[in-house]
Amino acid sequence: MLRLILLLVLTAFSARASEQLTLTVNGLRRTCVLHLPAGLDPQAPAPLVLVLHGGGGHGAQMENFTHFSALADREHFIAAYPDGIDHSWNDGRDNPHAAASRDHVDDLAFFDALLAEIGRRHPLDPRRIYATGISNGGFMSFTLAARRAGIFAAVAPVCGGMGDAVAADFSPAEPVSLLILQGTADPLVPYAGGEVMRDRGHFIPTDEAIKLWLKADACAPDPVRAELPDRDPADGCRVATFTWANPKTNLMLCLYRIEGGGHTWPGGMQYLPRLVIGRVCRDFDATEIIWAFFKAHPKP
Repeated sequence: MLRLILLLVLTAFSARASEQLTLTVNGLRRTCVLHLPAGLDPQAPAPLVLVLHGGGGHGAQMENFTHFSALADREHFIAAYPDGIDHSWNDGRDNPHAAASRDHVDDLAFFDALLAEIGRRHPLDPRRIYATGISNGGFMSFTLAARRAGIFAAVAPVCGGMGDAVAADFSPAEPVSLLILQGTADPLVPYAGGEVMRDRGHFIPTDEAIKLWLKADACAPDPVRAELPDRDPADGCRVATFTWANPKTNLMLCLYRIEGGGHTWPGGMQYLPRLVIGRVCRDFDATEIIWAFFKAHPKP
């Protein structure tokens, strides 16, 4: 009986264990927390979800913050939590406060190398590679969709936007499905675009980014609008969803417009006071919704 209990404990631990990857790209030491669920068929290509931290964050923090690893164990995909240089990404905003932007770090080369390294450890399904992230990581998700469209099937930016530089040369090589989660009361990354708080770069309005992707994905111009149930009236948020589809290719662009939502991960923690980052929407779990969207939208 004791041996059985020990086996169950070890199995549960192995299902949650993650490892640290280290690689050198353009002379820079780069790191990433990698979660390979127990029980993955070593011969079967698996989906991959990159989860990108915000400015000042790091990969291990995002693993704990989003709980994607627990979902990966249940759904049998690989989750990776990369680290930006000095806790930042070069996301196309010309942000003088972010080392990666200020030093012109080639984060696209890093992601290319990272995908190759993960693929050496376990075969990846080329039709099911995805990216999501919050804030700086949300901006980087937009950039990966635009500049690595041949790789990513779908992305899900949370509290992010499309930097001016990315919008200026917007020409994705292939269509990409997008799920955009954006609060209308975000005090750091305004829904209407403009300047990120305290001179941290410029970006185009959310609605303008949607127009660019509607054309790239050849989606119907008129969205299907719906409202989510107000599961927590005390959170001060309501969620309207807008969905544009291309039924011929299964491509989709979906906006979760969180009325009253702040610079937060829906369903997540209030990691700073409301006066600083705004409100957390409790009407849905962003991690679950993002994976459901990814799962439904492999590359055509």
